[in-house]
Amino acid sequence: MDLLSPEYGAFVVGIAALYWLIPQTQIRLLVVLTASLLFYTLLQKEYVSLLLFLMAVNFWLGTQMLHRGIMVRRILLWGGICLDLGLLIGFKYVPFLASTASSVTGWTAGHALALWMKAHIEPPLTLSFFVFELIAYLMDVYRGAKPAQGFQGFLNFSAYKLFFPKLISGPITRYGEFVGQLAARSGPRMADLAEGAWLIAFGAAKKGIVADNAGRYVDLCFRSLERAGSTDLWLALLAYAIQIYCDFSGYIDMARGVGLLFGFRLPQNFDFPYFATSITDFWRRWHMTLGAWMRSYLYIPLGGSRGGLFKTCQNLFVVMVVVGIWHGANWGFVVWGVFHGVLLVLHRLIIAIGALYPWLAKIWQPWPLQLLAWAMTQCLVLVSWVPFRLPELRDSWMFFQRCWGFAGDPQFGVKIYVTSLGLTAGQIGALLATVFILMAITCGANRTRWELNWQTKLFLVPVALYLVGILGTDKKLPFIYFGF
Repeated sequence: MDLLSPEYGAFVVGIAALYWLIPQTQIRLLVVLTASLLFYTLLQKEYVSLLLFLMAVNFWLGTQMLHRGIMVRRILLWGGICLDLGLLIGFKYVPFLASTASSVTGWTAGHALALWMKAHIEPPLTLSFFVFELIAYLMDVYRGAKPAQGFQGFLNFSAYKLFFPKLISGPITRYGEFVGQLAARSGPRMADLAEGAWLIAFGAAKKGIVADNAGRYVDLCFRSLERAGSTDLWLALLAYAIQIYCDFSGYIDMARGVGLLFGFRLPQNFDFPYFATSITDFWRRWHMTLGAWMRSYLYIPLGGSRGGLFKTCQNLFVVMVVVGIWHGANWGFVVWGVFHGVLLVLHRLIIAIGALYPWLAKIWQPWPLQLLAWAMTQCLVLVSWVPFRLPELRDSWMFFQRCWGFAGDPQFGVKIYVTSLGLTAGQIGALLATVFILMAITCGANRTRWELNWQTKLFLVPVALYLVGILGTDKKLPFIYFGF
């Protein structure tokens, strides 16, 4: 089901209306569960039973941890983590691991296994997000949080895990955050309905107008790396930076908006990351729920910053490598994670030096140097998108080989700018700059806490959806994070 389609809109409105017409909380949750299972069935029906199995096993493990000794709880915790990660690794990483082992050791069966799995087994949608939420639940229960129990608890837990707005790509939500919002209401709040509709329309505009149009140009350029000129490649990379942000944050806006229609507030996932002035600040603003998960369930268990500077840097590096691997089974994602890990370590070392010599820390306080820090940070982030978008290392290497001093094939230019897009490279650059300026205005309004009233938002909803209809691409591109 296309999230930008009228069918999905009708599905959301119909389920929300039915939800609020029913006064009993249990029946409301059954409506949400039924809708969520139908939603996933329409996307990938062959794995519905797998999600239900994982959900039931982890619910049972959580109940068994209650009133058990520390050793038994630890066994249950690690048993659940091994099951969850085992399925994730089996579906998502075995082909990569087998192919790598084959290349390193000459194990021919590994290459054959990788080819067979790629041809016959499609990884389940949402598995990475689904597994991370389950691990968070088990670890929270292990640390003392109250587990879901009984029929009502299972109903609450099922609604939390399968809630369709966040099911495929998050935001990663903790059980405690969600279950606290399950108290029955007599009806929806107008402010929530208006804000929800606005977030859906705003997210759809980000995805349908900005991300998909930028993605069209990106795909055309990166499919012909050997024919594109240096200017084309850098312009495509800028377009990809905007595409991935608007694509993922657009999805999150829509998920949060649909959640509000049912009275649930899902966590924010982005805080204008392209205006960060350090790489650490960038990771506080980008994919915030994944960052919070990594901090709570990996960085802190590894020791966090408690073991001195060397240990802190080591933990930061490990976390970022895991973040890279989480995004995909490919060396490009590993390189992306390693690159960001190195950047975070260097920034932590700079902070440590600044603590020893306060005058060094004060150097960056004037606004011109803050602007320089912003430019340096975003240039590094931009370069890091190369292996992320081109995870095959030979493609990333070709990009860097051709990123300076290469003129594009004239026929390539005609095909891209005349035949396919009808825009010059300069016009595309101006459109990307316009998008960035709009992002800056939105960021400024957010920082000054200025926002539209709910009446204005409701008025703009049909305007935004109409613009998506006339300015969106003919062929909708899939959401990027659906692949992770």
